[in-house]
Amino acid sequence: MTRTSPLPNPLPKGEGERLQTEVCRTSLEAGINSTARLSVIQMEQAIGERRSSLNVNWRQLLSPTGNTGDAVFRWLLFAAASLLVLIVAAMILALTVKSMPSIRQFGFHFLTSSEWNPVKSEFGALPFIYGTVMSSLIALVISVPLSLGIAIFLVEQAPRQLARPVTFLIELLAAIPSVVYGLWGIFVLAPFLRVHVEPPLQHWFGWLPLFKGPITGIGLLTGGIILAIMVTPIISAVVRDVLAAVPGSQREAALALGATKWETTRVVLVNGAPGIAGAVILGLGRAIGETMAVTMVIGNRAHISASLFDSSYTIASAIANEFTEATQDLYLSALVELGLILFLVTFVVNAIARVLVWNVTRKMSGVGNA
Repeated sequence: MTRTSPLPNPLPKGEGERLQTEVCRTSLEAGINSTARLSVIQMEQAIGERRSSLNVNWRQLLSPTGNTGDAVFRWLLFAAASLLVLIVAAMILALTVKSMPSIRQFGFHFLTSSEWNPVKSEFGALPFIYGTVMSSLIALVISVPLSLGIAIFLVEQAPRQLARPVTFLIELLAAIPSVVYGLWGIFVLAPFLRVHVEPPLQHWFGWLPLFKGPITGIGLLTGGIILAIMVTPIISAVVRDVLAAVPGSQREAALALGATKWETTRVVLVNGAPGIAGAVILGLGRAIGETMAVTMVIGNRAHISASLFDSSYTIASAIANEFTEATQDLYLSALVELGLILFLVTFVVNAIARVLVWNVTRKMSGVGNA
């Protein structure tokens, strides 16, 4: 018969409870540590996902494709566009700073005074503003009907074999230097007006203030005609693009309803009216800023006269003629203020023209796509 060994002696009193407590504490600490580690891992994963999403968002912001090369190219283009904006802002700031002595000295009176006397340091911009506005208005009165006729003929009437060379010749006029126009105005246009145009105008309409005064061939009328010749290619080119942007469905619908060719053209003109207005304003901005050609034929006399035969002065002509003669600081500042006025007026006029042309072309392209 086999004899079994007795069981070991039991633990001392209270030792078992202590060991059980330590085991529970160890298990609890292990669970807490594992939970903490799991939380840390989850937090790291969340941070990583957030970083990746931020990287994706930044890449999408830099480039819709998320490509690094596209992002670099896009930011280079953005920097170039921003540089142009900064240049314009710097020009306005520089002109403003240089014209501050004149602004402090004369204030708003500078725009309303007709006195321009460098010897007495008295300066007023009204004669130059008057000459600029009047010569530009004369140019628009002559060039707008001519430009509309050219554009309508090229888009609506002329065959393609004729429209292309005519378009090229008209646009070639815009590439001729303004000094060439000025020389042509002095040696050809001014003598022609003095002999064949101004005497009949004075004979038949001499009772009007516009056609009084001595006939010299050099004056406001000659300057306006030169400007009209120079802005006609610009206006006609823009109007031609606007009319070409009108969908062909508009013409087809008018013809289907029994409209004549002229009535169809009127429908096209109505649809392109905002763009035509923008082209006219764009030509106005070009006329306002023209310098050399007008300087050579307008007479360059700082006074206000109702006669178109009399000499006048524009802002651009005054700056070109008198800038080298400005020895006084106030004189120079007054000329810079004239430049600031011309810059702001031209900038606003061109901005309005661009908005009008862009608006009509966008609408017409939307209609065509529909």
